[in-house]
Amino acid sequence: MHIVLIPGLWLDGSSWDRVIPVLEQAGHIAHPLTLPGLESKDADRSNITLRDHVDAVVAAVDAVPADQGTVLVVGHSLGSALAFAAGDARPDRVARTVFIGGFPAADGEPLGEFAAENGEIPLPSWEDIGEDDLRDLDDAARADFRARAVPSPQRVTTDPIQLTSDRRYDVPVTVICPEFSAADLREWIDGGEPPVQEFTKLRDVEYVDLPTGHWPQFSRPEDLGRAINDAAAKAGQR
Repeated sequence: MHIVLIPGLWLDGSSWDRVIPVLEQAGHIAHPLTLPGLESKDADRSNITLRDHVDAVVAAVDAVPADQGTVLVVGHSLGSALAFAAGDARPDRVARTVFIGGFPAADGEPLGEFAAENGEIPLPSWEDIGEDDLRDLDDAARADFRARAVPSPQRVTTDPIQLTSDRRYDVPVTVICPEFSAADLREWIDGGEPPVQEFTKLRDVEYVDLPTGHWPQFSRPEDLGRAINDAAAKAGQR
């Protein structure tokens, strides 16, 4: 199966490098994305919008030939909202979406609030991120993360997302829960927490625990790859 891999803020397609071999060993074809404005630290991000990122993900889905089947779309963190948007734009081509430490966004809502400088969102300090999110990342892993981090375009988080098809709720979802548990997420949903209420509209949701910090592609890449393979197996049954 073709698998589109969407990084979250500050990361490019290379952030999936330790996950992809596990997918390929299972016979899948991985498409790790570097989203517009994340090509390098020096890239011009001044005019990059959320629509640019959504369009890049949809283009990756469209690039898979129709005769090679439907596509699994995987999003990490804020990339989960982009994966959800791909299911909105191409509900017949997206077999399943996977959210890793992230949530689907509601139509017309911005994706988050982050400290920005000159239209860019730099990677925050470790103190601001917090140890729960950094669990299982040692000093060397943190140094590598900071060295590879690229500022994200501010408008990716502040522009309201535009979704148009209720068929997005029919696309099955696997939620991989790293720094929070599946039980935590269900409690937030049942408690009416605003960021997670789109889950109540999804018709097929699977919750998977993967206890670690917010970046399992760095802290538990093999286990994350196996969890994605499991989702791909379910997608192949659709």
